[in-house]
Amino acid sequence: MADELEQPLKTWTESQVSAWLRTIGVKEQYINKLNEEEVDGHILLSLNEDFLRTKICMKSGPAHMVIQKRDELVNSQSKSQGKKKPTSGNKKELQQKNTEQKSPPPNSQDPPTQSHETDQEVRPTAHEPCGLTSKDECKPRPFDQDDIDFLYIKHRVLQPESGAYNLISPLHEFKSLAVAVTLDDTKLKAKFAKEVLKFATGCMNIRSNGTIHFGVMDSKEDPGYVHGEIIGVPVKDKDIYVDALNNLEKSFSADGEHVRQCVRPPRFVEVMDRNTPEKRFVIEVDVVPLISIVKGKVYAVRLPNFKETTNKIELEKETIFRRVGSKTEPVLDKDLNDFYHRVKDRDAQREEAEKSQIHRAPEISPDLGRKLTMLMTGGKKCIEKDKWFILVTNKFKPTDLCNIEWLLNMNVFCVFEFDPDSNVSGLCSRYLQHHAANKHFLQSYRISRNTSIKEFVSQLKLFEQTSWIFCNGRSDYDGSEDTCDEMTWVRHKMTFLREAVSSICKQILPKGAYQVIFLLTSPVEKPLLHTFSEFFTDMEGHEDIICICESKTHFQKWQSFAEGLCGKEIVNNSSVVGMKMSHINATLLQVQPVKSSSRKYLPVFVKGTCLLETKDEEEMYSLEILTVDHCDETSEVFINEEKANIESQFDHGGRLSWLNLWLAEHKYIGDVIERDAYHDVSKVLTDTLTYDTDQMPVNCITIYHHPGSGGSTVGRQVLWNKRKSLRCAVRKPSYPVDIIAEHAVRLREYEEKDPHKCLPVLLLIEDTDKEYLDDLRHALEVALNIKKIQYETLCFILLSCRRSNDPETRCKEFPLQNVAVTHKLSPQEKRKFTGKLQVLKEQYQPEFILNLVLMSRGFDEKYVRQFVKHLLEGIDHQSTVTRLIHYVALLNTYVQKSFISQSHCEALLALTVHMERFRQHEFERSLSDQAKLLFLHLRDDKTQIRSIRIIHPLVAKEILQQLLREQETQSSLAMNLLCETVLFDHTFGREEYLSFLRALFISRSRISKGDECDTLFSPLIEHVCKNEKNPKKALDLFKEAFERFDRDPFCAQQLARLLYHHKKFEEAKPWADTAAKQQPNNSYILDTKGQVYRKCFQAKCKSVIDGDIPKTAENTADAVGTALKALECFHECEKAAEADMENPNSSWFFSDVEVGSRLLTLISSLEVFSNKTNGHAEFMKYLVTDYIPGGVKEPWEPFHGPLKELYKTMQGALEWISGDFSYYQTDIDEDEGTSAGTEEKINHSWKWLAKKFSASGKYFTASSPLLQQGQSIPASLTPFQKRMIIYRLDGGNVISTLDKLTEQKDAECLLENILSLYPSNPIKAKFHQRDIVNYIITHIALNCLSPQSEKVASLKDLQALCQQFPTDKKKCHPSVLSLLTLLFWPEDHDTDNEKEAKFEIIQSAVDHLKKWYQTKMKDIPQEKRRIYTHFFLGSGSGLDKFILRRKFECFSAEAFKMPEILKCVSGWTKDGQVYLEGPRKKKLNILPLYVPSVPHSNENITFYLGFTDRGPVAYNITVKK
Repeated sequence: MADELEQPLKTWTESQVSAWLRTIGVKEQYINKLNEEEVDGHILLSLNEDFLRTKICMKSGPAHMVIQKRDELVNSQSKSQGKKKPTSGNKKELQQKNTEQKSPPPNSQDPPTQSHETDQEVRPTAHEPCGLTSKDECKPRPFDQDDIDFLYIKHRVLQPESGAYNLISPLHEFKSLAVAVTLDDTKLKAKFAKEVLKFATGCMNIRSNGTIHFGVMDSKEDPGYVHGEIIGVPVKDKDIYVDALNNLEKSFSADGEHVRQCVRPPRFVEVMDRNTPEKRFVIEVDVVPLISIVKGKVYAVRLPNFKETTNKIELEKETIFRRVGSKTEPVLDKDLNDFYHRVKDRDAQREEAEKSQIHRAPEISPDLGRKLTMLMTGGKKCIEKDKWFILVTNKFKPTDLCNIEWLLNMNVFCVFEFDPDSNVSGLCSRYLQHHAANKHFLQSYRISRNTSIKEFVSQLKLFEQTSWIFCNGRSDYDGSEDTCDEMTWVRHKMTFLREAVSSICKQILPKGAYQVIFLLTSPVEKPLLHTFSEFFTDMEGHEDIICICESKTHFQKWQSFAEGLCGKEIVNNSSVVGMKMSHINATLLQVQPVKSSSRKYLPVFVKGTCLLETKDEEEMYSLEILTVDHCDETSEVFINEEKANIESQFDHGGRLSWLNLWLAEHKYIGDVIERDAYHDVSKVLTDTLTYDTDQMPVNCITIYHHPGSGGSTVGRQVLWNKRKSLRCAVRKPSYPVDIIAEHAVRLREYEEKDPHKCLPVLLLIEDTDKEYLDDLRHALEVALNIKKIQYETLCFILLSCRRSNDPETRCKEFPLQNVAVTHKLSPQEKRKFTGKLQVLKEQYQPEFILNLVLMSRGFDEKYVRQFVKHLLEGIDHQSTVTRLIHYVALLNTYVQKSFISQSHCEALLALTVHMERFRQHEFERSLSDQAKLLFLHLRDDKTQIRSIRIIHPLVAKEILQQLLREQETQSSLAMNLLCETVLFDHTFGREEYLSFLRALFISRSRISKGDECDTLFSPLIEHVCKNEKNPKKALDLFKEAFERFDRDPFCAQQLARLLYHHKKFEEAKPWADTAAKQQPNNSYILDTKGQVYRKCFQAKCKSVIDGDIPKTAENTADAVGTALKALECFHECEKAAEADMENPNSSWFFSDVEVGSRLLTLISSLEVFSNKTNGHAEFMKYLVTDYIPGGVKEPWEPFHGPLKELYKTMQGALEWISGDFSYYQTDIDEDEGTSAGTEEKINHSWKWLAKKFSASGKYFTASSPLLQQGQSIPASLTPFQKRMIIYRLDGGNVISTLDKLTEQKDAECLLENILSLYPSNPIKAKFHQRDIVNYIITHIALNCLSPQSEKVASLKDLQALCQQFPTDKKKCHPSVLSLLTLLFWPEDHDTDNEKEAKFEIIQSAVDHLKKWYQTKMKDIPQEKRRIYTHFFLGSGSGLDKFILRRKFECFSAEAFKMPEILKCVSGWTKDGQVYLEGPRKKKLNILPLYVPSVPHSNENITFYLGFTDRGPVAYNITVKK
């Protein structure tokens, strides 16, 4: 590393920057952030303190130190380079200095006799001295070939200047031209023409081909450059150089036309410099002295030279030049005779050389087919089936587009497209005819700071459909994405390219899982070369990059660039050049893992099959679709090579694949055992498919299974064997229900004529909770309703596999729909497993089929214990591999479906892999014998990321118990895992690893998710606190997790919870504050903060009430302050919950009311308020008036205001809860089970609410016998006191009042007492809206209990009372509007006028209820909305027609038998809407409670009417016969 840090700072990589930061003592958290921001050496040079403080959140001290140390490093490197370099500084200054040295001073008396520039040009000083680094050699441009697309790379070195060799191989001469290009055009032309003509005549006179190169260093004396180093020169106008040779004939007294024929026009070869967008060129002139032109001639030239004195070009004296070695020299007078005498010899040599070139033996053609096959297969017999391919390509020829079948059968992850017309007439348009693809631009791959890799992949639909990245505009796109020239592209799009390639190679695709193919079908331009450079850099080598190019001409430019990055040999070995696209297509089709032109078919309703187009399948990307001929396309070569691996992977504990079932079905491998549960599910499925008039369009079958017992295997076997008679698919994880529903509906109707006549879709759904299933079911039903599918038609069967620790108990809840899979085997299953085990033992050692061995024993606890004990004998406890086993076992024990990526394992084991193809072999070889047997090697079907886990959860649990030695605990192991920096900081797959690690500490167990019990903390934390009896260790784990997860607010929240559960309230408060500061709008975190103060208040209350200390204001001030702080927190939580309706948190209001109730209890227990004479009166007076007793005035001075508002706060909260319950059906969901605490209160919310209303009333009413039956109400009672008495009697709100009808024996008496508290003449009294509603509901409730009661008012009296409601219905409370629809429902004996008046009231109320409901539910997803029905319309009259729902058994909305006491009403449907006829042919739109029950044709119907806060609803809709 020390050697690496000696490199120039600007060349440092991100890892080198991180290493340097560690050497100067920077904290690891800052180093990680800088690494995440991709700070390399170049960026480090531009950083300042402000960036480090604001973006990296670095303290001022460390930020200042980093900048200071950086500057010191820069200075030290500059000094050391200065000692090695002869000069430094500005290039122009150097040129000016050299020009001054060559030119005479202005006052010189002697005019110059030569031009200001000598033949030996002055060279600019290089940035890198010769000898410091070895520079790559490169070939010159192919000699005298037109239309060659060639490129030079700056600082590459051409072979040395040469003398005549065989006259055909060209001589080379180099000229830098660095100073000349800074001169004016005339001087530049003279210099260029002089050098060309001098070199040309030298070559022609010795009859040798030659090339003179301008822009290549030719001075060996200049220590700054290597001789032959390519620098290039800026060319502002190419015509200058062309024009310089226009008049070359003037330099020759004779045969000037011969020179014109032999000297080729200048060629401009671009010089590529990745560090700058500036364009530079090497200017080259080829000389070809053909014998037919030069035979018998000697050429003398008068070289042009610019004279400063005359300021014009003059011709020098005539000179004959020749090439001597590597130089062009004049022929001296003494040698002229000999030179002329040898002309015939030189002519003969030239003539012979030209003839030998013509008769040269043809080249031996290489075996390009074998080379292509080996590169694509990696030496295997066929291309890997799961490998991803990245294609980089440019414009295709139309003829080539007919030969891309090989591409269509491959897994193309993305295409970097440099043809702007590709979507119209190129490869993209042809590809889209067969596959689905998403069209993106380079900037689409910018990952924002707040977006996770998982979210990014989901947004771009990566892995599901090919991503087609248009890298240089798209001609048919209307947006601002135009094509740009090379230099503009480098300036504006290079950064986007770098980010796109980096994201794919470093964060999305793992090494070895993909191959990059550069398919060059047209001339290569700079952007494509930059793309190769970025892939080469980010893939850390060329091993998985290949180049395919038909044209050798196109390949030249690519080759010259690529050889500089990875060497000539590597480029040659990884490139296939000169092979036609049709030959490429035919060759690769033979080595693909699937048969060419394979097709897929689906079953259809009429018992035939239909073709499933690949493009259509890919557009249903959220489903894994099983076809009739699934896996039939697999090639024989692939089967023979992979069948053994596939079988052993499953027998070792891997997931069952479709190919596994196919191989077993075709007898390539042994059968997959069908457990008893398979037959049970098959029978349930058969029964479901049997036609029934009560059939539901969406049915659900649930397989409850022990973890690792094969529940998912059973589900997949069912799908496999039903694929020819049903449309079968598996839900892919992570997709929302609306997408799944859309694709499932499309699959059902695919290629069917009539949507009413389609095969049902059998959809396997793995590892989801019941809420997800309910939401999916609802979404499917809505979709079917929109399509007007007949209600009794079975359309979808959801086969759900759900993990459970008690599958058999769960199955008893719905025995006709549920099936259990346990570890315990039946006698028949034991025989099957034992038989297969005996067969496999002949092929494998038992250790290599461990899962099958354990399965055959039914995962017997004693056997597993003995098995693990035997396996761990002799294990090296100090080895890193054993540490890895510890970590994997810990995660697998506590986090379901957890794993550690192989990339993380390699980092922990410090494993270095030199060849990607040997990575898996090297990794497995590095494992101990125990690890080889315990680890199950996984590979993600989509991303191809490899990972490991223990072969079974029960084995992992047993390993964790046995492998820990004395003094070792699970908490210490968890701490080690948390502090394992190599794993924590490893970049690739980091998100998934951290999610498992977070779940280890934060995720609680839930019965609803299949866990054994509900827990307050994660199972690990529960174990540490209860089994290890070490809460302090649990706190330490959370504190370390808080820091490791970048001060994570949810870790702080868990810390606060753990502390207050152990009554460490003062320690919990700062942690709760920390979490709330970071997440000020998270209602759950704010609720935790409130709970800290609530629990603290409870503890203080208990000590005051149970203690011996006097109950004075002074002694309770602290407790009162804590209670008020808790209430403040819950009010903040309320605001946050209202703002986040997508994830509403309703627990705060329960806590709010409970804290208020307990606070009232505490206040009433004080000595000043507890004496029997007037204590309660003082208590009420203090809380509801301005009066403050002397005993509490000073001690409670800060609290008087909030305490006097307490009764309003509690009343408001209770009213809010009551109103909220009217909108949400809160029946207990048996499938989810019950849990302690707040969840239980919500499930039993009606009882809880009634209890709290009653309790609040007790605090604000006198404890006198005035509430006894038959006693008159004192006239002195205020309306507030009466309301509190009503509350005390469990009245005052709809929920509590209706709750009386089923819960209390003396309900009739209580209801009569409640009514007596209202004014005797309510019509004349001034009521609040809610008071009128409660009064009327009390009458209705009393009538339900005792229709003969004298206290019950008539329906007409109650209707008259409604006149007090505002005439403007916008001002009416929703409960008022709901009550109006109930009271004014017309009766049969009403006159037409009465019916019309009532209808108008109902219509207006329904319209406004709809608006209220939409406002209330606007942010709540459709599938989560519920409507609760309080009353049904009965067959009686008056108040007797209102039937309370809670009087008879609750039944599901879908189908139930209504009691005979209900009235059946008639109506009709039109266009999916339900209508009921009103007076004078008016119609009222009735909401169907269950939308799918509405017939899609226009029918006459009957239904039962329910009354809700959404308006009247239709139950049990039936078409009239």
